[in-house]
Amino acid sequence: MDRVIYLDNNATTKVAEEVRDAILPFLNDKYGNPSSMHYIGAEAASAVENAREQVASLINADPLEIVFTGCGTESDNFAIQGILKAYPQKRHIVTTKVEHPAVLEQCKELKRLGYNVTFLGVDENGLLDIEEYKNSIRDDTAIVSIMWANNETGVIFPVKELADIAKKRGTIFHTDAIQAASKITIDMSSNSIDLLSISGHKFHAPKGIGVLYIRKDTKIRNLLIGGHQERGRRAGTENLTGIVGIGEACKLAKQNMNEEIIYITKLRDRLQQGILQKIPKVRINGALDKRLPNTLNVSFEGVEGESVLLLLSEDGICASTGSACTSGSLEPSHVLKTMKISEMLAFGVIRFSLSRYNTEEEIDYTLSVLPGIIEKLRKISPYWKG
Repeated sequence: MDRVIYLDNNATTKVAEEVRDAILPFLNDKYGNPSSMHYIGAEAASAVENAREQVASLINADPLEIVFTGCGTESDNFAIQGILKAYPQKRHIVTTKVEHPAVLEQCKELKRLGYNVTFLGVDENGLLDIEEYKNSIRDDTAIVSIMWANNETGVIFPVKELADIAKKRGTIFHTDAIQAASKITIDMSSNSIDLLSISGHKFHAPKGIGVLYIRKDTKIRNLLIGGHQERGRRAGTENLTGIVGIGEACKLAKQNMNEEIIYITKLRDRLQQGILQKIPKVRINGALDKRLPNTLNVSFEGVEGESVLLLLSEDGICASTGSACTSGSLEPSHVLKTMKISEMLAFGVIRFSLSRYNTEEEIDYTLSVLPGIIEKLRKISPYWKG
């Protein structure tokens, strides 16, 4: 395809050239095992520690608080199950109904295993009720796990405030920051969050590398049992190339974050305003003033999101939908269902998620194609009332 416009960066991102170049030597000459005692191993170990410092710098943490994992899902599982193992007498978990499946499905499984789980709802803008949250924490609550930013709507939760509330109740607080990292400022020295998950492929590092931040003195048990890697906290041979890659990606994110936030917000707003001007009967989902700078979730009345995606793809435009295929039938997004978005609007959702590699020209091209696609689909839709 001659033209490819990638607007699905919340799903994954392209590996930055700088990250690729940083990784290449460790695929060839610098291939040692970081746990080996010889000089090639020592060279690899030094690269791991350098990356640890780069990750810590992005979120203003101590490098000793950074543990490398295999992905964001592992980090989320490590956080929740590690705390439950450390506090076996506590059998209650607090989370939300709009979490990523790495947390949501894990908590559903824990409920099936006998744990008590409170699943908090959100309002029509995707925001939590703080009083309901306060009342949900009990004496036997082992952990609260609430995402920093929603992967579908981009809505940002007040996790600093939520962590403070949990701390006052003597409860561990974990946040899935997988969509937030690199897109907004995270300063672990100025909050009381105990555990935080990151995934490299969401900000131009390779797939297969994650991070769990563990605040000093946090009591937690290991998820993976085996060797002594990661100072005994995560067994398994270190993914050297992935670790080097996420370190370089964090370095780039810190250097460019302020400029990129301004640039990407401008692109997102250009796309949003164009859609509202050119296409009738649309709804922007999520609190407009509490969103990630790169995320735009739009419902198009009277059409199915999957059909929109297919036609966009034919024009070289890659986006995503809020619907998922479950057992052969389409189900509305669990996030939009929780927000009580009507089924008609929930089925017609498209999520556009941008990165620093997008351009105004790409946004304008998308706006030149999208209105015709919606009009075409509405003409043949039994659901469109006009």
